Amino acid sequence: MVDDTHRRDVPGPRCLWLVRHGQSAGNLARDAAEAARERRFDPGAREMDVPLSPLGERQAEALGRWLAGSARGALPDLVITSPYRRAVATAEAAMRAGGVTAELIVDERLREREMGLLEGLTRYGIEHHHPEQAALMTQVGKFYHRPPCGESWCDVILRLRAFIDSLCRDHADRRVLVVCHGVVVMCFRYLIERLDERALLAIDAQHAIANCSVTRYEHVAGSPHTAALELRAFNLTAPLDEAGETVTRRDDVPAAT
Repeated sequence: MVDDTHRRDVPGPRCLWLVRHGQSAGNLARDAAEAARERRFDPGAREMDVPLSPLGERQAEALGRWLAGSARGALPDLVITSPYRRAVATAEAAMRAGGVTAELIVDERLREREMGLLEGLTRYGIEHHHPEQAALMTQVGKFYHRPPCGESWCDVILRLRAFIDSLCRDHADRRVLVVCHGVVVMCFRYLIERLDERALLAIDAQHAIANCSVTRYEHVAGSPHTAALELRAFNLTAPLDEAGETVTRRDDVPAAT
């Protein structure tokens, strides 16, 4: 347990929106391969260059319009995005559609979890080509399991710790929109709310992060959480629901369960 008896509020953003990117061509390729019980899927580009699907582009635009309508004049004054093409495209489309004129920063610490040797494999492919990894993930759990040449959730959390430190130091009292990836959203929750492995995985078991869903934190003086941020919405699909766009969601790890 962390002793917060003498803890003071940590300066942080006034409002923090965490958004998963819109549906990508890679999401479509993997879904099709999984449905056909194929061992591999081909997104048509290296992982970091996979573009949005046409639906993903519409989802991003719907997000921007929703932000413009729900923010009541308090739009993001800073947008920070993962460097992956699908995340940058989501940020840019949402900013255009919502009239957001904030600075856009690309930060590699927000990138997708790296799957290393397992990249491009469906769960069936992992079980066939690397049964030892499928077994290891079942034994260790995805919080700690690190694929060869890849990252565990703990590795993602480590780089997010540095990101949050930068956010609090350089962007205190700002309204910040972060566009990233499903695992990254979950790892933010772990850090901001001071969760443990069991609590985080319990949330993860109940929720698959939807494309262009919104997780929102607001600054609250005296909050026990990191940077005095408290959760106001999680995995909110209102931007898509209100626009009549299809909600798409997918588990983050294509491994054996």
